[in-house]
Amino acid sequence: MARFAEKMVQLGTERSEIREAFAFAQARAAEVGPDKVDDFSIGNPSVPAPKQVGDLVKELVDAADPVQLHGYTPAQGDGQVRKALADDLNRRYGTDYDGDCFYLTAGAAAGLRIVLSALGCPGDAFVTMAPYFPEYKVFVESAGCTLVPVPADLEDFQIDFAAFQAALTPQTKAVIINSPNNPTGVVYSQATIEKLAQTLEEKSQEYGHTIYLISDEPYREIVYGEEPLPWVPSYYANTLVCYSYSKSLSLPGQRIGYVLVPKCAEGFGELYAAVCGAGRALGYVCAPSLFQFVVARCTGQTADIGIYRENRDILLNALREMGYTCAQPDGAFYLFPRTLEPDAHAFCQRARKYDLVLVPGDSFGCPGHVRISYCVPTEQIRRSLVKFQKLAEEYGLGK
Repeated sequence: MARFAEKMVQLGTERSEIREAFAFAQARAAEVGPDKVDDFSIGNPSVPAPKQVGDLVKELVDAADPVQLHGYTPAQGDGQVRKALADDLNRRYGTDYDGDCFYLTAGAAAGLRIVLSALGCPGDAFVTMAPYFPEYKVFVESAGCTLVPVPADLEDFQIDFAAFQAALTPQTKAVIINSPNNPTGVVYSQATIEKLAQTLEEKSQEYGHTIYLISDEPYREIVYGEEPLPWVPSYYANTLVCYSYSKSLSLPGQRIGYVLVPKCAEGFGELYAAVCGAGRALGYVCAPSLFQFVVARCTGQTADIGIYRENRDILLNALREMGYTCAQPDGAFYLFPRTLEPDAHAFCQRARKYDLVLVPGDSFGCPGHVRISYCVPTEQIRRSLVKFQKLAEEYGLGK
């Protein structure tokens, strides 16, 4: 009888709650029509990529040497592409990176997996703040390490530093942060980043080894507040950045992103070599070449995030008026309101009576909440409000 890796069979058999909700919405839409189902399950951008992206693809396909365009690049990415990315960050943040700080990846997920494998040794722990993207646990455990979630500060979803310090131990290899955050949409303030950096400096000294910081940043360009987003490596030298163009350029299916390893990071030479080695071991070499060349010429561009801001404002204001409680989301394209009963799964099942598809917060490490992905057409946002109202009325609100 054939035998297989049991953990992999389990992962391949059990859908994530996000994917389960998405599958339900698709099946339900096939039954009653897509205009009847309001699916807020998955973070798939509805805003098209900037026109420049399509123009560049046509230009490259028509004019470039097809062997170069579609052929292999170096494992860590084309040298000129990596230099363009370095020049862009240097211009925006006053840094001094060069192309040898970058490893091009098939999206931020591949970048995270590479970094975790590069850093992780048997017995290591990686700390993250709840709520967190559920795949962190899969990625960390696949690297042979342990994920340690820090309970959420349910008022504003900034870091609860008392709980954070309690989670740090001599086994902590790195801390993973995600700002703007999935699923809350919350952006870490400069004060939060400064205190985080100070804490990691102190604990690294106390434990006698560097605690690295992994900044997962697929939503970095999708921000709505007046204050600029803190550039995390400027506050903490031992930061590795995992970035993706999936959200900023609305290119999730093209799978293009990068890992940044600043040269000021402790042990840079071996650390960057470990990143390259992890990419090799995992088979994550030579990110899609066509879109390497595209993003190199689209640095600083974004899709029309004004549409997301409008969606957020319409939905957030309406939900609050109905009696829902929700922390202020100043980035990404998610709301994370409290559910109107303690059991988020039961709340989501009740919402499905109205063909309103939401994702319970339990899998994000934060029960009693629900994620609403509002990267959908604005007309869907407006259409859904009556459903949210009817749902609230079931719990005695808004009558």
